[in-house]
Amino acid sequence: MTDRTAELAENLARVEARIAAACAAAGRAREEVTLIVVTKTYPASDVRILHGLGVRHVAENRDQDAAPKAAACADLDLTWHFVGQLQTNKVKSVTGYADVVQSVDRSKLVSALSAAAEKEGRELGCLIQVALDAESGERGDRGGVAPDGIEELAAAVDAAPGLRLGGLMTVA
Repeated sequence: MTDRTAELAENLARVEARIAAACAAAGRAREEVTLIVVTKTYPASDVRILHGLGVRHVAENRDQDAAPKAAACADLDLTWHFVGQLQTNKVKSVTGYADVVQSVDRSKLVSALSAAAEKEGRELGCLIQVALDAESGERGDRGGVAPDGIEELAAAVDAAPGLRLGGLMTVA
């Protein structure tokens, strides 16, 4: 075992212990919770090590980092999540590797994601990003729809071909 593998295994074990404790405290089974490892700023080699340690869900917040990392790990059984603010000009790229986009916050993005998913023949999971600090009709400082816009945006995702509504992701 390399030093990096040992380091990641120790860190992962600590996180897993915290998740197990939280599940026990909440009366939930550990299997009900999905660990998504955000690998921003870390290389594809770490994703490979994490895969060897059992991680199957990884996330990135910047397409320019995620796309090459996903390509370098395309042979692995991974579910890729995009968690950052997404510009419509990056949708085609993100749709090429992401299985889930956790930052859907406007109708224009729904339309672009739907068109790209349909063109790729894929179905994308989508989470509505909600900015708890946003005023009615506004977006949050870090993206996200205001709470009063959730229903309309969720209906748009639900009706969009190639997209599957998965829930909410909130930003304080």
